[in-house]
Amino acid sequence: MSEGFADDNRGVDRVLELQEEVQQLKEAVVSQAVVDQAIGMLVALGRVTSEQGWTVLREVSQHTNIKLRRVAELIVLWGREGEISSEIRSELEEALDRHGPTQIPGAPR
Repeated sequence: MSEGFADDNRGVDRVLELQEEVQQLKEAVVSQAVVDQAIGMLVALGRVTSEQGWTVLREVSQHTNIKLRRVAELIVLWGREGEISSEIRSELEEALDRHGPTQIPGAPR
C-alpha cells in the first residue's frame, strides 16, 4: 500500500515540475518576443541589421546595468509612447553610433 502512495507522490511531484517548466517556457517566449520587437525598432530607426540591433541592445543593457529584457521593454514602450529615459537614450545613441549609420530620430544634433 505504501508503494502506491510513493508512486502517487512521485507523479504529483513530476506534474508540479512540468507545470513549472511550462511556465518558464511561456515566460521565455514572451521575453523573446519583446526582445525581437526592440531589435525590430532598432533595425527600422537605426538602419542596422538585426545582428547589429542585437549587439546594440546587448551593449545598452551592459552599459546601463539593466537586464536586457527590461531594456527591450523600455525601447518598445518608447516606440508606443515616445518617451525614454535619458540614460537609455544616451547609451542607445552611442551604441547606434558605433554600429549604425544614423542618429536616432528626434535626438538633438
